[in-house]
Amino acid sequence: MLLQEQSRLKVGRPSDLENIYSNVINKESSDRITLAIDLAVRDEELTILASGRYHDEDEAGDGLVIEPTIIQTSNPKHEYMSTEFFGPILTVYVYDDAKTSWSETLELVNSTSAYALTGAVFARDRGAVEEASRALRHAVGNFYINDKSTGSVVGQQPFGGSRASGTNDKAGAPSYLLKWVSAQSVKETFVPISRLAHPSMIH
Repeated sequence: MLLQEQSRLKVGRPSDLENIYSNVINKESSDRITLAIDLAVRDEELTILASGRYHDEDEAGDGLVIEPTIIQTSNPKHEYMSTEFFGPILTVYVYDDAKTSWSETLELVNSTSAYALTGAVFARDRGAVEEASRALRHAVGNFYINDKSTGSVVGQQPFGGSRASGTNDKAGAPSYLLKWVSAQSVKETFVPISRLAHPSMIH
């Protein structure tokens, strides 16, 4: 299914609304992304499942085009599993559910990356979803269930991550304002204290 969807993705000019994304923004970015693809071809722990192709210009001559690339790794701790390429590269690891439990897989996910910004779980089993929600509580600042990981929806969705991704402040939420103030809690009693004992201690 994943490979079928990848084959339908079109890349090109942003003015064409059938394109999923446009060309790489500059040569520095394209060099970084294409290097990652080239290294993956030579890496024994990586296999390119889909595309991996790139070319200097699209039909309109608008710059470098990098096709959506899906890479499978045999090593769940491979650096490609925790590297953000800021380009159309997806690295996947297929775990053997006959040998590895869901709980063990969640622990693997939780310990893979120093970052904790976004993450998603796709499952029909509600118990599996709830277990993932608990296990990944501190692994992502924004958790998606049966939906794609995405960026902030300005003014609609609080967004922020923890660990190396930040202090988990949620920009876009009222609580974010607390970052810019020095909060103080105040308690005032209007009935003078006349005895030391708490009311619950009085019989």
